[in-house]
Amino acid sequence: MLRSSLAVALLLALAAPLAAQPVVPAADAQCRPDAALIRTAGDTALSFQIEVADTPESRAQGLMFRSDLPAGQGMLFVYSEPQPVSFWMRNTLIPLDLIFFDETGVIRHIHRNARPLDETPIPGAAVGDPRPDRLMVLEIAGGEAARLGLTTGQQLAHPALDRTTAAWPCR
Repeated sequence: MLRSSLAVALLLALAAPLAAQPVVPAADAQCRPDAALIRTAGDTALSFQIEVADTPESRAQGLMFRSDLPAGQGMLFVYSEPQPVSFWMRNTLIPLDLIFFDETGVIRHIHRNARPLDETPIPGAAVGDPRPDRLMVLEIAGGEAARLGLTTGQQLAHPALDRTTAAWPCR
């Protein structure tokens, strides 16, 4: 009896992080300024509760000095036009995954598990990428991109994307 109770407790503990990440049918996904939607396998989308950093000041501050970033949350950096971008982890106390999007909202590059306090530049494009300009960057907790199966080519829906050019436009 004790063994089965421990097994159930372990399964619940392992499943808890998955439950923290809202998964919605892609057709039902609602665009909101405080949510980043990423279409995964066909009919499903992941929804991240986000803060938006769309001014030079908010982008410079980013997630500095935060001691925690729960699963399902993040910060979306939005630029006024596509451009080469580079990040660092100065004063950032937690590991992060950085997900770089082009002007259509397609994931072009993922930098996994950026090290806290590391000032080494993190480029927004992989070496040899013929289209290195980025319009948005999503920062989520380190390890979440792998756990959730995020890959290049997946699509973002967010009101800051131009509906006429977005790969997955908001409805």
